[in-house]
Amino acid sequence: MSNSTDTTKPTRSISLPPLAALALALGMIGSTFIAAYIWRDVRKEPEKNNIRVTGSAKKRIQSDLIEWSATIAGKGNDRTAAYVSLKSGTDNVVAFLKAQGIKPDDIKTYSARINEEFETVREDKVLPGTNVPLRSETRKSVGFSAIQVVSVSSQNVPQIEKASREITSLLEDGVFVTSDEPRYYYTRLGELKLEMLAEAAKDARSRGENILRSAGNTEIGSLVDASMGIININPANSTETSTEGNNDTSSYEKDIITIIRAEYKVN
Repeated sequence: MSNSTDTTKPTRSISLPPLAALALALGMIGSTFIAAYIWRDVRKEPEKNNIRVTGSAKKRIQSDLIEWSATIAGKGNDRTAAYVSLKSGTDNVVAFLKAQGIKPDDIKTYSARINEEFETVREDKVLPGTNVPLRSETRKSVGFSAIQVVSVSSQNVPQIEKASREITSLLEDGVFVTSDEPRYYYTRLGELKLEMLAEAAKDARSRGENILRSAGNTEIGSLVDASMGIININPANSTETSTEGNNDTSSYEKDIITIIRAEYKVN
């Protein structure tokens, strides 16, 4: 008869309340998340050590092109008379400009416009046998008016400025003429913009170097990125700015202001 011994140890079962089991599960999930987050931070590359600066450049320029126009008017009882009156005035204006030394090729005469003019005639009446007032309005032709524009475009700015101021002297000769304000342009603006952008880029780097020098011995590195800002062309000494950029045509002397935004590595 053989004897056998059971060596199996009894298993102890631990029963946790529902809230305790939930807390344990959340703790295990949280610890796993923290470990993964730390591992991600260890593996990721360090952030870029760059500096962003804004540079600007300003230059005074003088316009090299002027555009100006004058408007001539004529009147008459009919279309033909109005045109004859206008043509006489236009011929006098063109002759005046040529006498000022302006080249014929720089003078342009536009088509004439002739319109009939009216006046409103109002008449108050009382209906027969009543006290009721009645107002009537009728349009009456008072003749015809004609206008024509003569313009000049030239690189001789002082000459055209002088003519624009003196053209109204023809009023003394019976010529109905009005002078518009001249418009001033700079024709080499494309070339100047490239020059100004280079100056603004130098200013941006200089500002970056000054900032880093004041912070310690750190040196500025190579250019990472650059973008051109707004270019403003203002009357001389004006500080006006625009989100779309200004392009002044009212003044002979102008200030062109260029802005550039640059990003550099920091060594």
